[in-house]
Amino acid sequence: MSQAEVAEALGSPNIVTRDKNGMETWIYDKLATEAAYSESSGSILSLFIGQRRSGAASTTRKTLTVLIKFRDGLVQDYSYHSSKF
Repeated sequence: MSQAEVAEALGSPNIVTRDKNGMETWIYDKLATEAAYSESSGSILSLFIGQRRSGAASTTRKTLTVLIKFRDGLVQDYSYHSSKF
């Protein structure tokens, strides 16, 4: 795959480096946050007598780091790491 094809598929990299052997490395570093909320109304009776509803919220963060190494404009190697917390 060429650099142009990678850029078309993934967009611009966050960081571009070149090692002493001339290999260029593109680094993509992405962060996503997912939020969820669940609501509990108790029972059917609570809907009629006006009781307050309760719920729980949670947030999850995900990271993805992708390294793509190029030689002469073509992908030579890649690696990635993902985490969730």
